[in-house]
Amino acid sequence: MTHPIRPFIVTHHLVFTLAAPMTLAYLTTPLLGVVDTAVVGRLGEAFMIGGLAVGAILVDVIFTTFNFLRSGTTGLTAQAYGREDETEIQATLLRSLIIGVASGIILLMLTPLLLSLGLYLMEPSETVAIATQQYVLIRMLGAPVTLGNYALLGWFIGLGRTRTGLLLQIALNGSNIILSIFLGLHLSLGIKGVAAATVISELLAFLLGLLICYPSLKCSTRPSWQRLLDRAALWRFANLNLDIMLRSFALLFAFAFFTTQGAYLGEQTLAANAVLMNFFMLASYFLDGLTSAAEQLAGRAIGANYRDGFMRSLKLTLGWNTVMASLLAMMLWFLGEPMIALITTLESVQTEAAQYLLLVALLPLTGVLAFQMDGIFIGATWSRDMSLMMLVSLGVYLATWWWLRDLANNGLWLALHVFLLVRGLTLSARLPVRIRQTFSQTK
Repeated sequence: MTHPIRPFIVTHHLVFTLAAPMTLAYLTTPLLGVVDTAVVGRLGEAFMIGGLAVGAILVDVIFTTFNFLRSGTTGLTAQAYGREDETEIQATLLRSLIIGVASGIILLMLTPLLLSLGLYLMEPSETVAIATQQYVLIRMLGAPVTLGNYALLGWFIGLGRTRTGLLLQIALNGSNIILSIFLGLHLSLGIKGVAAATVISELLAFLLGLLICYPSLKCSTRPSWQRLLDRAALWRFANLNLDIMLRSFALLFAFAFFTTQGAYLGEQTLAANAVLMNFFMLASYFLDGLTSAAEQLAGRAIGANYRDGFMRSLKLTLGWNTVMASLLAMMLWFLGEPMIALITTLESVQTEAAQYLLLVALLPLTGVLAFQMDGIFIGATWSRDMSLMMLVSLGVYLATWWWLRDLANNGLWLALHVFLLVRGLTLSARLPVRIRQTFSQTK
């Protein structure tokens, strides 16, 4: 059976219309961390800052595990949008919300166990552990709406409504900043106020997202419970999410390994690497915006059975991602030392970090293909390839580090370059086969 082709026009303007709002949305995230740290830092207690840092790591690891809700929902929604299947568009949202909220409730119930495990592994001091407990126990109260927000954001990106995604992120992070200052400082609630501010902000963003999407849920195309709970659709969603979860775990392990090996090289090296990793994270926010565009366009083209649209989406997003990566590399190289001085005033750390500046500045170019392919494969829901190629890349990364370990920190940074390169190249190698399989019935 030949699936009908539903052509659509892919232009440079469309790519930027999708990418620019999400780039701005991602850039609002680090600002929140700075404000939270500043609020707790004004309390004059070092253990509070430590408690916030440890608590934030624990919560981020838990919630990052569920990033599949955002990615998986984007791909499935974009494909339903390309098929012009209004009922499946709604069904995808409702399935994601049900899974997200239910998973959040389970996480809430498991919080004491997860907190105990996290504290056991990280071994903070007693005072830091107490502050961490206060933060995490409050933050996890918002788990159901936090995961619900992942589903909503993925759905809006899948529909190409990235401006709405930007609005939700501004509402979330903006209200969080204001409430953190008000509750943490004005009401003198400290770390508890910062945690409560995040929970309240997540709830506000969730309610706003539901309010915005409700008019799009037409009664005439509302899915039945039978379709909503369709076994094949749920199985597909589960497999997709398991693959993305495995990929996320492998990625987390890769960066945790990088940090651990840096720590073995001494405090100065660890501090320098932490400063420089901020540069890579900054670059990733810009590249992630174009990755979101690739997700939506690739998924839409597959849903529309429109091979030409898929190939043009691939070409335009890869071209602009490469331009963006080149600009970021030049910015990091020319502005790297002033940026290092802005982050830390310790001259010894500045000197140490400057030694590796070229290696860090080249990371956007090394990683651009990995970011690009992630977007294409997420939108296309080719998740099994993503997880397998991530494991291959992780293996090569560890082997490269072992081979270059005599180069100390230079070898560690070079191994990270290899990890990013292999991720991009292995997925690119799978791309022609996947394209032939997916569009084999296109006439």
